[in-house]
Amino acid sequence: MAEFDRAKNQASTSTAEIIEKKSFSFQGFLTWCRLRGSNPQSPHRSDTMKMPSKKMFIGGLATASVAVVGLIMLQNPNSPFIDPQPTSLVIEEDYVAPETQASPTVVTEVKGDVQSDEMVVPGIREQIAKADVKRSSSQVVDDSEEVVVAEKPAMTREEFDGRMAELLKEQKSKSSEKKLADQWIRHEAKQKSQVDEIEKELAINNSVEEVVVTSADKTAAKPALASAPQPMVAGVVAPSDISQSKPEEFRDRFEEFKDNSVKAVAEEPVSTFSIDVDTASYSFVRRMLNSGQLPAKDAVRSEELINYFDYHYPLSSGRKTPFTTTVNLLNSPWKKGNKLIHVAIQGYQLPAKEIPQSNLVFLLDVSGSMDEPDKLPLVKQSMGLLLDTLRPDDTISIVVYAGAAGTVLEPTKAKDKSKILAALNNLQAGGSTAGAEGIELAYQLAEANFNPKGVNRILLATDGDFNVGQTDDSALQDLVERKRDKGIFLSVLGFGQGNYQDQMMQTLAQNGNGTAAYIDTLSEAQKVLVTEATSNLFPIAKDVKIQVEFNPNTVSEYRLIGYETRALNREDFSNDKIDAGEIGAGQRVTAIYEITPKGEKGLLEPSRYQASSAASDKQISEYAFVRLRYKLPKEDKSTLVETPVLVKAKESNAAVQSEVKFGVAVAGFAQLLRGGQFMEDFSYDDVIKLAQENKGADEYGYRNEFIQLVRKAKIAK
Repeated sequence: MAEFDRAKNQASTSTAEIIEKKSFSFQGFLTWCRLRGSNPQSPHRSDTMKMPSKKMFIGGLATASVAVVGLIMLQNPNSPFIDPQPTSLVIEEDYVAPETQASPTVVTEVKGDVQSDEMVVPGIREQIAKADVKRSSSQVVDDSEEVVVAEKPAMTREEFDGRMAELLKEQKSKSSEKKLADQWIRHEAKQKSQVDEIEKELAINNSVEEVVVTSADKTAAKPALASAPQPMVAGVVAPSDISQSKPEEFRDRFEEFKDNSVKAVAEEPVSTFSIDVDTASYSFVRRMLNSGQLPAKDAVRSEELINYFDYHYPLSSGRKTPFTTTVNLLNSPWKKGNKLIHVAIQGYQLPAKEIPQSNLVFLLDVSGSMDEPDKLPLVKQSMGLLLDTLRPDDTISIVVYAGAAGTVLEPTKAKDKSKILAALNNLQAGGSTAGAEGIELAYQLAEANFNPKGVNRILLATDGDFNVGQTDDSALQDLVERKRDKGIFLSVLGFGQGNYQDQMMQTLAQNGNGTAAYIDTLSEAQKVLVTEATSNLFPIAKDVKIQVEFNPNTVSEYRLIGYETRALNREDFSNDKIDAGEIGAGQRVTAIYEITPKGEKGLLEPSRYQASSAASDKQISEYAFVRLRYKLPKEDKSTLVETPVLVKAKESNAAVQSEVKFGVAVAGFAQLLRGGQFMEDFSYDDVIKLAQENKGADEYGYRNEFIQLVRKAKIAK
């Protein structure tokens, strides 16, 4: 029996060992490292431990785990066991709310400005509860009064998420308000600095009797404008220029006008207009296209684009006949069946010995608006170029205007070039623009040095931004007209872009018996003041008017291309008191009419009750009759020149025909820039083709430049 028990025990031990070996890897950490001290008589690790041993081991292990977790949590600044500072509330936007649990009970004591809180559980929930308590106390509390807020019921998860979203929104709003407040403080400091500069400048102007041109900041200070009350942000006035209003806007100003309409010959057979030799529009259009932009419609004056080029028309034979008139007839390239009547005037070119002496006054705008590289610096260079064309005995004076006007160079002979250049180079821009005051002073200086046998002319160089004095166009027009009658003419040179006041320039030049040019580059200054100096400075005829009468027997409709701003009444043609345009030595003027001959389809519906009569052979041999009136510079009585436009007119020679067709290409381009109302299928490609075929001699490259501009307009379109 003993042998049996021993064998049985051995079998049990072997079985237990096998079981422990098979289940060892699944018994876990506690079984694997279990102590045997509680049952020393058992050889098996799988035997059950006594209860005291279990308590001691498990308790020690739990204590160690809690200690480790506590140390980790203390190192984390976002731990809920660390009570944050009550004045700083930072909630991460990606914070995930914990599982729903009871909210802490809050008791808040309010004593004056001091507030103490007792929280059952510290952390984010206590801050939400604190915010709720503050919002619930809207009444004014006495310093000695103690307020106890009742227990706040537990929040649901939806309420918790809502409160979190509100706090985040408030925190962002406060941050934005602080940023705006900082911006406003910087704006106030900048505005105060600008006001100080203005006050300093006014003090200087009031204390100095004669104008002394001084340096100014690159950006002209502008006084603050009165405005409506502004909203409050973070306890201060919100700067309107930071968050609400747009920056101060400047824009180029051109006179608005509509294209000449189609006229029915039976109703209105006569067209009358003043000539125009200005070229400012072409230069401005070029500048816009070179910058990749199409010009504004009103910036495009077709006649100024056409007259920009030097056409080789037949020359006049002598000064007594100051110009020749040539009329050509050709088919319209943009409307089949229509024809173009091309009227060309070529001025007499003065020989050097016949050029009179000059009394010139440079009236230069040195206001703050001229402080740009393409304004005052370009003015200085341009005036320097003009000096090279003058004769030693010509007289130069320089008047400047900004906040006030003054003389910086008394009348000086052109031979003293270094003195004149020194006066120019010392000019600097700054201040407002008292343009009218400057013009009056320039006229006074021109009158004081008036040369009865020479040319007396003021050259105004400005961007046209007159903001002090007589800024109304009509008031300045009256001033210029009065001085014009005394023999002192006014020409205008425009500079700059962005606040270019073209309408003011045109008003002054047209009423001052002068020309208006726009200087956008030094090469344009070379063209206007050197190459064409004689044409722009010395007139050979004044008050030049053109009138065309169309034959109702051969023409049903007509329209004039350009000259919309130079139109005259029919009765003005024979009235010598009506002012008109001037033409200078060697200048040329082109006018183009488009006509619809009888029998061709026009744009106007025929009149149902129009009277008809049999026309004689003579009446059907002419399309139109061209009349031209002009006065010599020293005379007050006009001279009449007449030319018929024959239906079977002889063609001019090939050279003249090429010049005419190039001018037609420019006319087509101008009309396309203005919208192409009458162009049908005529395109920029057609302009390029027509111009290339008739480019002819191009000594200065102006015609090739024109073709490139058409390509740029095609791209910008």
